[in-house]
Amino acid sequence: MTIANRAVLVIEDEASVLAFIRAALERCGYAVVGVTSGVRGLEMLAADDYAGVISDMRTPGGVGGQEVYRWIAQFRPELARRMLFITGDTVNLQTLQALRTTGVPFIEKPFRAQELMQMVRRVIGAGEG
Repeated sequence: MTIANRAVLVIEDEASVLAFIRAALERCGYAVVGVTSGVRGLEMLAADDYAGVISDMRTPGGVGGQEVYRWIAQFRPELARRMLFITGDTVNLQTLQALRTTGVPFIEKPFRAQELMQMVRRVIGAGEG
């Protein structure tokens, strides 16, 4: 299955941000699976194949973006280079350290749809549309 035939998994606990990301991706031809916690994201990753992953750095339930990345690096390493973080917390030293350690590209909240899509195309690849 090609990347274009698979969905992008979006892990974001803020409903309005998840809806914004979903709308932007779908407008550009991407299929989207959205979940509101890192725990659910890991369940989805274990069960299915995805074109890429967009994850907030901080989600409820004790599993944030860094933990999702660690799981992907261990169990789905081919997906690690198709991951993108979103965060509103780059002033937090722990978040900055996690971003540096993983090397995963990120964009800061708030972001524009155009900025998101440029990064998605660079990191994940083109959608179908």
